[in-house]
Amino acid sequence: MTKTDDQLNNEIGQLLFKSSPNGAKRVIAQLEFTQEIDACTCIFDYYNQNDELNWYTLDTDITSPLIDMVRELRQYYIDNNLTNGLPAWRGCIITVDIENAKIDFEFKYERFIPLFEDDDLKD
Repeated sequence: MTKTDDQLNNEIGQLLFKSSPNGAKRVIAQLEFTQEIDACTCIFDYYNQNDELNWYTLDTDITSPLIDMVRELRQYYIDNNLTNGLPAWRGCIITVDIENAKIDFEFKYERFIPLFEDDDLKD
């Protein structure tokens, strides 16, 4: 049985909520897929009780299912013609407001996680 986008959104939010650092008010997960959608770069940040931005890492037992769910959400958008005739999104920024139990998705269509500067690749 295929999951709906609402089910996937909820599961993604629950996974990020459960894996958030102690004292986190808000977590932000940035996931960007390669062009072939076969690899993913992930960055995890959170705001603590003092509104200070920090980063954290997740074990592969959390990141792997998270990546799979986001990939499944992307495929849902493709399968249900939710891309408005445009190419499917390449990645997303997921914000989970822990205090208010809210989740927000911002879909990205171009590269948005800078890993290397172009000049670095020339050497």
